[in-house]
Amino acid sequence: MQRRDFIKTSSVIGGGLGLGLAASLRKPLRAMARPSRANDARQSRVVIAHRSDLRGAKQSLVQPQVARLLDTTIEALFQVPAAAAWRSLFSSRDVVGLKVNCLAGKHLSTHPEIVSEIVDRLLVAGVKKQNMIIFDRRSRDLIGAGFQPSQQRGAVQCLGNDQSGFTAQLFEYGAVASQISTILAHRCTAVINLPILKDHGIVGLSCAMKNFFGVINNPNKYHMHLGDPFIADVNMLPPIRDKVRLTICDALTAQCEGGPPFMPEWSWPMDSLLAAIDMVAMDRVAWDIIEQKRAENGIDSLEKAGRKPSYIARAADAEHQLGTDDLGRIEIVRV
Repeated sequence: MQRRDFIKTSSVIGGGLGLGLAASLRKPLRAMARPSRANDARQSRVVIAHRSDLRGAKQSLVQPQVARLLDTTIEALFQVPAAAAWRSLFSSRDVVGLKVNCLAGKHLSTHPEIVSEIVDRLLVAGVKKQNMIIFDRRSRDLIGAGFQPSQQRGAVQCLGNDQSGFTAQLFEYGAVASQISTILAHRCTAVINLPILKDHGIVGLSCAMKNFFGVINNPNKYHMHLGDPFIADVNMLPPIRDKVRLTICDALTAQCEGGPPFMPEWSWPMDSLLAAIDMVAMDRVAWDIIEQKRAENGIDSLEKAGRKPSYIARAADAEHQLGTDDLGRIEIVRV
C-alpha cells in the first residue's frame, strides 16, 4: 500500500463505522496477547510474512514493497485493516519508542526502510513526530546501520543511550539489577520492539527478548549460563514488561551461525517480517527457523553446539509468565 493510499484508508476508518471498529479492537488486541496462565486455552499468534519482490538493483530494497509487506504483516496479526490496528494500538497521547537493533552494522540491522514505514503509520494513528524516538545502545551503531541521529525539535528523535543516559534508579528482578535507558524508562509510554533474527554465539538466539539487552547499562554481566535466567529476568523489569505493545522482527536478512556480528557466509535473504504481541512465542518460532536453516547448511543444532536457548522456556515458566513457548499454543500464520 502506498503511503497516500494508507492515509486515505485510514481516514475512512477514522470516521463513522471505522471509529466503532477501532474502539472495538481494544479487547481483541488484548486477547491476542500472551496466554496469562499455563491452563489458559488462548493461543499466541505469530505471523511470518514474506515477499519475493522486495529487492531491486544491487539488492536494494524497493520501498513500496516494504510498505506492502508491513501492512500485510499487521493485518495478518490482528485480522483487521492495518490502519485500524495502528489506531487501536497507539494514540496522540503516546510517546512511542522504536527499539532497533544496530549492533551488527548495515548488513544485519533493523532496516531504516522498515522504520520509515512504521513512522508513517504512527503519524496516521495520531502520534506526533516529536513523540517518536528511534533508539539503540550507541549512536555510532545507529549511524552504522544507516540512521541519522537527531534531536531536532518537532522531528522524530533518533539517539543512542550513550547520549540519553541511564536512570539513577536501579531496577531489580531475580538475578538482574540494572539501570535502564531514560528513553524507555522516563520518556516513552509505549515501545515497538524491532529486533533482528539471528543466532547468537553465547546464548543461542538473538530475537525479541534479547533485544532488550540494548536498554540496560550492564548487558555484559548477563551472558553466562546461556543467558538463563538473565534474559527472562531483564524482560520482567517494569519499564520493559509494561510498555512493549508490539514486536516486529526484521528478518529481511537473517543469520543462522556466527552471530551477533554479521557473517555473510551464514546469512541469507529471508525477505520476511515476523510479528507478535507475545515475545516468548516469537522467540520460540524464531528458534525453529534458525534450526531449520542450520540443518540445511549441515550445521549442528544449537543444543548440540551447547547453545540451546533455554531462556525461552524460563520466560514461559510459572514464575515469569511472559508468554508461551508451547508450539501447541502458538498459532503460526504464514502470508
